[in-house]
Amino acid sequence: MVIPVHDINPVRRTPWVTYLIVAVNVVVLLLTPVAATSLTGAAASTAQACKEAAFLDEHAAIPHEMITDKPLRLVVTGQLGSRPGTCVVAPPAYRKNPVLSVLEAMFIHSGWLHLLGNMLFLVIFGNNIEDRFRKLPYLVFYLFCGYVAAYGYAWAFQTSVQPLVGASGAIAGVLGAYLMLYPRARVWSLVPFLFFIPLRIPAWLVLGSWFVLQWLYAAGYAASGEAGVAYMAHVFGFLAGAIVGLLVRAASSPPQYPVHPRYNAS
Repeated sequence: MVIPVHDINPVRRTPWVTYLIVAVNVVVLLLTPVAATSLTGAAASTAQACKEAAFLDEHAAIPHEMITDKPLRLVVTGQLGSRPGTCVVAPPAYRKNPVLSVLEAMFIHSGWLHLLGNMLFLVIFGNNIEDRFRKLPYLVFYLFCGYVAAYGYAWAFQTSVQPLVGASGAIAGVLGAYLMLYPRARVWSLVPFLFFIPLRIPAWLVLGSWFVLQWLYAAGYAASGEAGVAYMAHVFGFLAGAIVGLLVRAASSPPQYPVHPRYNAS
């Protein structure tokens, strides 16, 4: 897999919304039960595993809940299902809104590597999309792609009770828009041969290959069952972003070039 490091595509404005999204994601991870376990790399104790499971059941997006618009405990058994072999969870006191859980899940990550990988892509490609869309429309676009990604995955796996977390779907939308708006931008990337080699390659190749890989994984797991990574969410998010990017490109005014005095009719 090609790993982007930096794009050669300067922006006119500081991408404060992108930086804010990164900061919120970091703070949220620090406040979640998975932060300490992920940082040390040690196996979680039974008590810690139960705590993490309960947190995800309360705050993560769960496809079956999203499709039925009802918390899982009401749909399945009248109480929150336990994790096999780890813990038994009593009926929870919280009231979960499956629609709002998608928003929460966009800012929750399963560990530091999950977070760092997502934020790397967001910082590299999100600044240009924010610069092009402007701040508030960019934020709305980001959240929109996250929702499309999550509900697209839920539609594909309607009976799944696997918690969905992470900004990957929303960031996939950013990548899709970038591909449509800046396909020829050059991106310094680490390309694996015998070892990683830094190369400057066009964005269409970096992002196009990323999408094809996600599509192949999604298609493979759709046939054989769920994966540990929500590849189908990446596909839906990317397609949503690409469509918006195409619309923005079509609506954009052509670049204004100076008129040569000899051809100025005034």
